Amino acid sequence: MSLPHALLTALIERPGAGSELAGRFDRSIGYFWQATHQQIYRELARMEAAGLIEGMAVDGARGRKRAYRVLPAGRAELARWTAESQEPLPIRDEMMVRLRAEAMVGPTSLPQTLAELARHHRDRLKTYQDIENRDFTPPPTDKGQQLRHLVLKAGIEYERHRAAFCEQAMALLSPSSEGRT
Repeated sequence: MSLPHALLTALIERPGAGSELAGRFDRSIGYFWQATHQQIYRELARMEAAGLIEGMAVDGARGRKRAYRVLPAGRAELARWTAESQEPLPIRDEMMVRLRAEAMVGPTSLPQTLAELARHHRDRLKTYQDIENRDFTPPPTDKGQQLRHLVLKAGIEYERHRAAFCEQAMALLSPSSEGRT
């Protein structure tokens, strides 16, 4: 996926200024596609130059604040990209390599790292569950909202799985599990 497609999606959901978009990005798409505010602003300029979006000066705003909206060419690009087939992504997970290394050179401080990761995943899981309770209760009937909810549920399951995985790895690495098979 590319950042322009994530930005086009966010702007179609709701046009707005770059600062608003960056904030919304942090609270939604940013959970599964990372970008700095600087990258977002740079990409908005590229997309405007390519004729995918239009930026207009915001009346009464200080500085050069601009609000953006998607042009027909941007919608067409997003539709083209959405319809494109996608190859399965290869797994590239550093923790899997660290666990294999632990088996060869351990014990190390990996259990502490796993505890921190488990805490991070439980915190993110709680955040996602709070969003679900706030935004999707009762469950949506509109197709667009159902798709957004589906994306959130994928995040919930991912965080739940990763927290459980970290806890299982910590249990295997605990001194009390040595000698067990």
